[in-house]
Amino acid sequence: METEKLKERILSLAPEAQLEENKQFLTFVIPAGKFRTVIENLKNSEDTAFDYLFNLTGVDLGKELMVVYHLNSTRHAHEIVLKVKTSDRETPSVETVSDLYRAADFYEREVYDMLGIKFLNHSDMRRIFLDENWNGYPLRKDYIDEINIIEL
Repeated sequence: METEKLKERILSLAPEAQLEENKQFLTFVIPAGKFRTVIENLKNSEDTAFDYLFNLTGVDLGKELMVVYHLNSTRHAHEIVLKVKTSDRETPSVETVSDLYRAADFYEREVYDMLGIKFLNHSDMRRIFLDENWNGYPLRKDYIDEINIIEL
């Protein structure tokens, strides 16, 4: 699918989506309430067939937390980046895609472990690297490590 048609498809699914300038990937910030519908449609539609999640990561933007998804269509050889934000720093959550992409299972657990973003309806939402009794989320900008103090 051509880039312009892909833009039109995403905006038809989520008119509030914001196109971001990116030289390598077509990149959209999708509203949290529409995210699951958009990604499911892009995966299951014949003309888009985004069947491969090759990266999923979390970012602390200061006031907001964000999850970034890199998708590829092995059938059509096109790629896209979708982002979803949450301004809730106390109990941040995003809908899981682990039922759509098996690779998301590990990625989502890593983002939860390091940033504290819970993935709703994930089948095994628990820490993957740190102990269950670990306090805080090491990749958050407001995280303070009293033992291994490193200040930049």
